[in-house]
Amino acid sequence: MRRPWRGPGGPRLPRTRKGRRRLVQAVVAGCVLALLPSTWLFVSTADRLVTTAAAPRTDVAVVFGAGLSGGEPSPYLAHRLDAAARLYRDGTVKVVLVTGDNSREDYDEPDAMRAYLTRHGVPDRRIVSDYAGFDTWDSCVRARRIFGVHRAVLISQGFHIRRAVALCEAAGITSYGVGVDAEHDVTWYYGGAREVLAAGKAALDAVLEPDPRFLGPKETGVASALAGAR
Repeated sequence: MRRPWRGPGGPRLPRTRKGRRRLVQAVVAGCVLALLPSTWLFVSTADRLVTTAAAPRTDVAVVFGAGLSGGEPSPYLAHRLDAAARLYRDGTVKVVLVTGDNSREDYDEPDAMRAYLTRHGVPDRRIVSDYAGFDTWDSCVRARRIFGVHRAVLISQGFHIRRAVALCEAAGITSYGVGVDAEHDVTWYYGGAREVLAAGKAALDAVLEPDPRFLGPKETGVASALAGAR
């Protein structure tokens, strides 16, 4: 039996043509499997992405957290909030649900998001805060089960919005996604690359439907804000 050939300082590689063919087939199969979740995201959300101007009228917009800088929304998060403020001013939505991380006292995404929106024309009484939106799945599940959202416009960057729509649909929310523009900087490229890996977790979340890290009791914030808007 021939011994597998070992490249310089590398792993043992098959020396026969048949062995090399099998190795290539295994690599191709692995790549296909790795890309299946991303393909699912693209196919399942193809008819759910809209522009800010073309977003359908609905009661609620959901804005996902995207980090703070010096206690203020990061540039990426500010772009999301700008889109939400425009949807509110245009009368497309009546209430904005801001969902983000407040897992420690010195980091509060929802309150920073609320303060930004009020400075840009959204009344405080039309903003509802979810302080336990630790990831996209948690935010979607809590929007449906805790805040009673059944239909919403979701706002995020283009590299994330498909995953947000797919997961909120899986959580029971009829969703439309607005992917806001963003400068193609290092953060943008990192976010795009990260989504390939995050797509796998998203597929598992959609199938297994795990409970969020923190669920808690139902809240009436969205219902109360909508009642005041009518």
